[in-house]
Amino acid sequence: MRNIACVVGTRPEAIKMAPVILELRKDPELCVTVLATGQHTDMLRQALDDFGISADFNLNIMRDRQTLDHIMASVLQGVGEILDANPQDMILVHGDTSTTFAASLAGFYRHVKIGHVEAGLRSRNLALPFPEEANRVLTDSIADMFFAPTKGAAENLIREGKPESQIYITGNTVIDALYDILRRWKGMDAPEYLRGIEERPLILMTAHRRESWGEPLMNICSAVRDVIRERPDVLFLIPMHKNPTVRDVIREELKDFPGNVILTEPLNYPEFVYAMSKSTFILSDSGGVQEEATAIDKPVLIMRTVSERPEAITEGTCILVGTERENIRNEALRILNEPEYMAAIVGKNRKPFGDGTASAKIHEAVSYPRL
Repeated sequence: MRNIACVVGTRPEAIKMAPVILELRKDPELCVTVLATGQHTDMLRQALDDFGISADFNLNIMRDRQTLDHIMASVLQGVGEILDANPQDMILVHGDTSTTFAASLAGFYRHVKIGHVEAGLRSRNLALPFPEEANRVLTDSIADMFFAPTKGAAENLIREGKPESQIYITGNTVIDALYDILRRWKGMDAPEYLRGIEERPLILMTAHRRESWGEPLMNICSAVRDVIRERPDVLFLIPMHKNPTVRDVIREELKDFPGNVILTEPLNYPEFVYAMSKSTFILSDSGGVQEEATAIDKPVLIMRTVSERPEAITEGTCILVGTERENIRNEALRILNEPEYMAAIVGKNRKPFGDGTASAKIHEAVSYPRL
């Protein structure tokens, strides 16, 4: 029996790790522990609940307006204590959060093998996204197994000197999660806040990254107001991040458009998938949304200056627009007003982020490692 701890701290991590946890738990030779850090609290628990998973340990580190220092120190110490009391053969971490790197470091200090799910993504700019790019690079510097979602991510790792024998191209686990939810949504009713609006263009928007705080977020809200003035028939659905630095700005800047803006608490993952599927297009600074939207053939205007998922742009349905008001407004209006422009974006039927079998590939690699 081998002991494997799957570490999650945020809502996106929970969504992307859930299919891996469920897949590994099918194996009677593996004892799988779910270790939650609570970098997010309710949002993390909600995401795990969507997949019928509960945490075996939860550090509950989240504080109001928490700092990166607090997250790193709390996760490093807390995960270390749990590993000391509950020895593991391997820990699996995901992506690029502070939880990811701090948990990896705790494992490294104890000579525990580290498997990095979604390894190898690079923007090549440590400030964008911040601090995620640094977390990715640092985690990959001490990991033992690299589960790269794409060939491009694997090539990044090889260029950095990682042994090819330790790199596995798996696809992205978020596609596994997405397909699972889409199967479950068939025949289900729409959420109440989306009923009766079928004739209106729906724009789903998410904005939360640290580099978007302040003036960039103000620019984004200004662009939303511009689009509404040009197209008063549109409806923006904006699930607000829990961070008050984000939600306070959005509420204030868009308070004069109640007939065009629906502000909600964070949606559970099934509802978010439903909203994506019903949207005309998506405005987002999220990495996962770039992958999910490409899989369901929905345009995304990426409100960032660089994407570590180049496949979303070259092979998918995503357009990089940054956080400049004019760029966002112009691209949004082109999609709304020019059917031929929309047609050029969608309908490619490409799957650069995998076919929904990433978790099975990770299971196989963990069971029969090339180490």
